[in-house]
Amino acid sequence: MKTDMASRARTGPPDLWDPVVRITHWGLAVIVILNALITDGGSTLHVWLGWIGMALLLLRLVWGLLGPVEARFSAFPPGLRQAVSHLRALATGRRVGHYPSHNPAGALMIYAFWASLAVVTCTGLVLTGGATPMQVAADKAAVASGDWSALAREEADGGEDGGAFRKQVEEVHELVADLILILAVLHVAGVAVESRAMRRNLVAPMLAGLRRSRGK
Repeated sequence: MKTDMASRARTGPPDLWDPVVRITHWGLAVIVILNALITDGGSTLHVWLGWIGMALLLLRLVWGLLGPVEARFSAFPPGLRQAVSHLRALATGRRVGHYPSHNPAGALMIYAFWASLAVVTCTGLVLTGGATPMQVAADKAAVASGDWSALAREEADGGEDGGAFRKQVEEVHELVADLILILAVLHVAGVAVESRAMRRNLVAPMLAGLRRSRGK
């Protein structure tokens, strides 16, 4: 194990991330874009994507304990000081080290993503009352057919205090959803800057190809 870690530390991140890391990464990216910019909040599709996103997030967290070395939490612990040092080195053109997994700045961004996704997921569950996508679709179909009982039950259960709480949860949900978009933009910018500074393609290993260094 120590020998394997030392070898990876010299050569940098894997040339190809394992399938679970790649599927959860791109799956969550697509879901964030769709739910933040395209779907209507509370719609059946929005709820479906939220549940799928929750499953992908849970899978990635479990994989952080059981997956290969570079996918585990122990390979990229969060550290603000290390992240700032790494970014300062990139900004000043100094040589940065290779890491067996994500670099310190990338690791900090990943944990921020996961925490934000967890908040969005939990607040989304509160807003829907934990209803499954099938239940949401059934309620909407009932309302569309003239049966307003589901909507009436929701309003009765909420009450005045419940309505105020729901409003607060909705505000947190929307605020953190916007934060995730900001983090995504910073993440893309960071990948582009580091790929250029270190003369290597950081996107290819997360797709399906080998990391290739660019010539000077």
